[in-house]
Amino acid sequence: MAQDTQTADVVIVGAGICGSMLAHKLARNGLSVILLDAGPHRDRDQIVENWRNMPPHNKSEYDYATPYPSVPWAPHTNYFPDNGYLIVKGPDASAYRQGIIKGVGGTTWHWAGSSWRYLPNDFRLKSTYGVGRDYAVSYDEIEPYYYAAELEMGVKGPNGQEIIPSAPRKNPWPMDSMPFGPGDRLFTDIVKPMGYDNTPVPQARNSRPYDGRPQCVGNNNCMPICPIGAMYHGVYGAWKAERHGAKIIANAVVYSIETDGKNNIVAMNYYDPDKGSHRVVARTFVIAANGIETPKLLLLAANDRNPNGIANSSDQVGRNMMDHPGIGMSFQSAEPVWAGGGSVQMSSITNFRDGDFRSEYAAIQIGYNNTAQNSRAGMKALSMGLVGKKLDDEIRRRTAHGVDIYANHEVLPHPDNRLVLSKEHKDALGIPHPEVTYDVGEYVRKSAVLSRQHLMKIAKAMGGTEIEMSSFFTPNNHITGGTMMGHDPKDSVVDSWLRTHDHPNLFLATGGAMAASGTVNSTLTMAALSLRAGDAILGDLKHG
Repeated sequence: MAQDTQTADVVIVGAGICGSMLAHKLARNGLSVILLDAGPHRDRDQIVENWRNMPPHNKSEYDYATPYPSVPWAPHTNYFPDNGYLIVKGPDASAYRQGIIKGVGGTTWHWAGSSWRYLPNDFRLKSTYGVGRDYAVSYDEIEPYYYAAELEMGVKGPNGQEIIPSAPRKNPWPMDSMPFGPGDRLFTDIVKPMGYDNTPVPQARNSRPYDGRPQCVGNNNCMPICPIGAMYHGVYGAWKAERHGAKIIANAVVYSIETDGKNNIVAMNYYDPDKGSHRVVARTFVIAANGIETPKLLLLAANDRNPNGIANSSDQVGRNMMDHPGIGMSFQSAEPVWAGGGSVQMSSITNFRDGDFRSEYAAIQIGYNNTAQNSRAGMKALSMGLVGKKLDDEIRRRTAHGVDIYANHEVLPHPDNRLVLSKEHKDALGIPHPEVTYDVGEYVRKSAVLSRQHLMKIAKAMGGTEIEMSSFFTPNNHITGGTMMGHDPKDSVVDSWLRTHDHPNLFLATGGAMAASGTVNSTLTMAALSLRAGDAILGDLKHG
């Protein structure tokens, strides 16, 4: 039995980038909002100290989870170190070992800030190339919301530079790109004669003071934490929403959803860390958790009227799970590169984001990883048994010459790439863990043959030695699918406004609604779709 009840116009579950930006939009337009998050509030200073004090081995392996201690009632989805929360099975389990943070601000606490628009053809993959699915919304319909999200986040981009392919724009990026560091400059110069255009990545990172945040000074540990707050993340939206009257309740783990005779949502119930139960009532509800936790909650909240799960009359909740399957490569270049000047991701090769080939195999993005190499160089030099000046010289050499590059692939939605509730594993509150079965499919495997050739070609052009390329696909934490959008309630979960087909007053503001993964970071598209959902909610509550 619920111990207390709180009421608002809108209850939003999930205080990551989507939920927080949506809460801010609704609150500043006069609606009362309760924003729930399963995890705690986090302190930037403490996270920075956690990062500084982390063992060198963890840093060398790009461990972005340890600075954010997990809590028993809201365990993270970690792949390094693997905490066992997310259970992944299938032929490409390695490609779905996600790294997700729970807490106010969400996973954008430790993202790289890459803020790409998807291409028009990404929204009409089925219509254009005969594969995958089309979105229920067109590029033209989402374009103004892309710009609204860019303004809110403070996205810098290559104004005045023509990039092909590129999403059409009606307005310039809010800020201009920052100059490349030495690594990105050298990489760009080397790959250009080979036909690769290495161009600036649009990023939610200040190239000048913007919206109360300072200019980026190139600390180069954006992942796992921007120490000065120059990079945007979800907590800024949460704070703005709070200033407009929204109430944030951290450590609130939603576990059940109540429906009435018309199948409208009437209340949600959540646990506090001690498993005390609380109830929230609203006119409209939004689930804005990440692409794993949203379908997990919908399945968990099955009730008598919805025995297969909330919003799941189509049996599509938890199906079509997607991410960008990656391939990584590292090597020692012939000449000094000096990765680490500037932010961790500044440039990308986008020649292969679109084309007629997509009817046969996946589009790709090739990237240069600008993360400083000193931690990895130090661990390698120590493993060689060196001491004294020889150790110092080897660390310096490897720091200067170390290169990381990667290729990310789009993946097609497939119903068998599915999330279910674990029958064997439960967390501290007794809630089942999520379990995902994953296979990237032949569409990706065919493309990966070419991706590996591209990476090897680049490594050889840079005089690469000690070349290592992953033999398996890696995750990128860009979770799409799972609560697919569509026009037909029989094969989709939400409509073009992210309203669930089954429940008129329930919206799912999450990347799970995205009908195609594209080749690039999905965060800006998630945010734009969420802001668009805000207009539908405002229309319901202010004019209905």
